[in-house]
Amino acid sequence: MIAFASNSLLCRVALKQTSIDAASFTFIRIFSGAAALWLIMQMRNAAWKDAGNWPSALALFAYAAAFSFAYRNLTAATGALLLFGAVQATMILWGLRKGERLHAIQIVGLVLAVSGLIVLLFPGLSAPPFSGSILMLSAGVAWGIYSLRGKQSGNAVAATAGNFLRAVPFAAIVSIILFPWAHLDRVGIGYAVLSGAIASGAGYVIWYTALSSLKATSAATVQLSVPIFAATGGILLLGEPLTLRFLIASIAVLGGIALFVIEKRHAA
Repeated sequence: MIAFASNSLLCRVALKQTSIDAASFTFIRIFSGAAALWLIMQMRNAAWKDAGNWPSALALFAYAAAFSFAYRNLTAATGALLLFGAVQATMILWGLRKGERLHAIQIVGLVLAVSGLIVLLFPGLSAPPFSGSILMLSAGVAWGIYSLRGKQSGNAVAATAGNFLRAVPFAAIVSIILFPWAHLDRVGIGYAVLSGAIASGAGYVIWYTALSSLKATSAATVQLSVPIFAATGGILLLGEPLTLRFLIASIAVLGGIALFVIEKRHAA
């Protein structure tokens, strides 16, 4: 979860304090992640070249691209809250589509979480920019789809390596299209490499390894800590403000989702 929060902080600081553009950051992040995962698979001497698939790679790219462009005008804390709120909502709605039934507490939790997002996005002085919010919500939906598709893979690490490799061409195409507006910065490139190779590549390997011994509901609950880590890092490292609106929205969103997944675990 610290790796996931680090992605928010690294992307935000790169786009805020360096001149690197979002498209270049996305390409370098995905390329670095692919390179790190390739190295890990080589060290394991494991077969992975046929692992992964193009739909999952497209979802991974959509997440990474929307994530980067959204962080041009969102704080680390707000971005993480929107991202993981959308991730959980996507996975919950998928469960409902598959026929899962809701208990009364789960309905309360779902309404509370949605209300929190409405409070955060409702127009006002401290509301985040609408375009950045929509992009981050889209990134969350894409990551939720990627996570759901990952449940079908036998070897999650190999599948992730294959998906990262397939996502590189998508990121390259966007970088080429937006090349006239490209700006490269050595420090920004360093942040992108750290985000891709460590926070994304190695971080996802650690996460998928942990998933093997975690129940799905426990894994969902653990992810609720990411916005808290991101908010703390944004305040301490980036000097970002902590607004009353964000606090209220955080309590509503995280508390609502926690009620949902805890009740689901009790029912199970």
